[in-house]
Amino acid sequence: MTPEMVERAKANAQKNGYHNVDFRLGEIEKLPVESSSVDVIISNCVINLSTDKPGVFQEAWRVLKPGGRLMVSDIVLLEDLPAFLSGSVEAYVRCIAGAVRKEAYLDAIKEAGFEEMSVVGESHFPEEMIAGQPLLQKLAATVSIPMSELQRIGRSVVSLKVAAKKGVPDTR
Repeated sequence: MTPEMVERAKANAQKNGYHNVDFRLGEIEKLPVESSSVDVIISNCVINLSTDKPGVFQEAWRVLKPGGRLMVSDIVLLEDLPAFLSGSVEAYVRCIAGAVRKEAYLDAIKEAGFEEMSVVGESHFPEEMIAGQPLLQKLAATVSIPMSELQRIGRSVVSLKVAAKKGVPDTR
């Protein structure tokens, strides 16, 4: 978020009478909150923009209270992207080139210490949507790759929804 986005969010919260929210400028790998102070973390297609996804999940685990919950929706890959796409700035800002393999994404959540992790949704993009993407059409023309190959690659890009929990220490 930018400072302007934070100010706009604060103004909208005030305008709508929301008093139980707080907006802070920060980085996803270094959240500006105390350890064990957050009940729930939700994220919608932001983590794939980070170059340190394991660090993001370690930071989420740090700030969550014991018993706290994580719910993320993100773009992941079922296979590696070809170099012409993984190195594309345009594909990065469209949340594709920054995505990692599904297994690596889920492993990062587990390795951060989360428990009760479950994939609660996974969806593929419709083929007609893939073919209609201006970025892919431009790439097909620029790199001389058939649209059918780009559609095949596009089918390996999926939207993943994951829920997990920070465990509660055993006090027995």
